[in-house]
Amino acid sequence: MNNIQTEKMNVCVVFGGNSSEHDISKISVVTVLKSLDSDKYNVHKIFITREGRWYYFDKNAEDIKNIQEGSLDGMFDEAVISPSTSDRGIIRMTKNGIERIKIDVVIPVLHGKNGEDGTIQGLFELADIPYVGPGVIGSSVCMDKCIAKILFKEAGIPQADWVSVKYGDDVDVKEIEDKLGYPCFIKPSNAGSSVGISKAHNRDELLSGIKLAFEHDYKVLIEEFVPASEVESAVIGNFEPKVATNIGEIAPSNEFYDFDAKYNDSNSKLTIPANIDKDIEEKLKDYAIRAYKICECRGLSRVDFFVDKEKGEIRLNEINTLPGFTSISMYPKMWEVSGVSNTELIDRLIGHALDMNRRGV
Repeated sequence: MNNIQTEKMNVCVVFGGNSSEHDISKISVVTVLKSLDSDKYNVHKIFITREGRWYYFDKNAEDIKNIQEGSLDGMFDEAVISPSTSDRGIIRMTKNGIERIKIDVVIPVLHGKNGEDGTIQGLFELADIPYVGPGVIGSSVCMDKCIAKILFKEAGIPQADWVSVKYGDDVDVKEIEDKLGYPCFIKPSNAGSSVGISKAHNRDELLSGIKLAFEHDYKVLIEEFVPASEVESAVIGNFEPKVATNIGEIAPSNEFYDFDAKYNDSNSKLTIPANIDKDIEEKLKDYAIRAYKICECRGLSRVDFFVDKEKGEIRLNEINTLPGFTSISMYPKMWEVSGVSNTELIDRLIGHALDMNRRGV
């Protein structure tokens, strides 16, 4: 028997982040860390605080929930990912001096601003380190809901009608009402996990919803309400992406699938596979691939839809380029029901990251 010992790969997992989705990242990363095969990978963890400070986290996954962010100095070493290709990894400031750690691949378990919008992906590109998930362009355009909707339209994918407003613009309420009617949704153009989103049933709620959304972004998307089921698909791959066999359906406990319904309320019902006709499912999967490609997605994304089961109409909602990996998150659950374990899923994502880097794109 040939017992060849292969060298382990150095994986850097980055989590936390100075975004409104910081806490979701801390939950997601535990699932990712527990899914990494210790026989294949040496895992290095970098924690980014809400204020944007970087630390080398040298404790176990179970300790992440106990992080007290106000007292990290002296408890953890500061550490950064160097932008220099000569380092190609982590610079850790220890008590005994600087330690340089070569990294083979980065898994950014980050959601929202500065983690999912192309900014940190740009750092990985500068450093020439392979990383999981879409690149700079795909991350940035999918993070900006208004830009993404323009691309969806170009691809001929049906979606809800919308109006965009930037900070400082004169808001033409009458135009919005005439075009979209009530109810309608108000969303920060660049935010995730339904943070800052509201549903307006009248003019007062529309104005207060716009004010709330501006607290999270300088640009606001106001969108037509689509009375339909929320259905999600899981896409993986680079140039020949695949959709998970089983797609999922959400019955939110609240009026819409807001932050609490996603993460705090166990009464939200997730159904996999979704209760939709086969022809609708195939059309939905086709739209998911088309949206994934036109937005330059790579590695993975969750593509979300609204489906009117009575009329058979599909409306693309949005693309999430670094979907949650919590115990109730739809992306890993759809793959699990489709026969792919979390460990195999992470292996595949790392493989796609390495492939993109080898191609130099």
